[in-house]
Amino acid sequence: MGKNVKGGKKFKKKKDDGGGGGDDLKNIIFRELDQEYAQVTALLGNCRLRLNCIDGKTRIGKIRGAIRKKSWISMNDVVLVSLRDFEDDKCDVLLLYKPHEVIYLQKLGEIPGSIKTTDKMDADETNQDIGFDFGDDDDDEDEDDKKKVEIDFDAI
Repeated sequence: MGKNVKGGKKFKKKKDDGGGGGDDLKNIIFRELDQEYAQVTALLGNCRLRLNCIDGKTRIGKIRGAIRKKSWISMNDVVLVSLRDFEDDKCDVLLLYKPHEVIYLQKLGEIPGSIKTTDKMDADETNQDIGFDFGDDDDDEDEDDKKKVEIDFDAI
């Protein structure tokens, strides 16, 4: 009988990335000749995405098999796509950029600053007013108290 080991076959073989942002910036992959940066606008299913590319076109992107289960792509993520010569409205997703890598690419001028990462969107959503007014309710209560007539229970 085998040992009761926590984990499994590949336990502790790979270091957890953690998404920190230290030396990863040295290894960022930039776009090449037939590649483009794009932002995910919709998840279509069957490993397909609707993408807004930096060149201004909307394309359907297919996630390639090597990153299918390793990188989970969600809305508003920035990806690197490979353009097809024979189909201009379709492309293949090659790489998913982390939020700190997107900020670094924006500082270098590779990606325009108008693209919002998920971190920026979360900060903007928390600062938005949702339409409730929670202030100055004490004044209404004071007016109601003034309108009330005091009743003397001894007189009844």
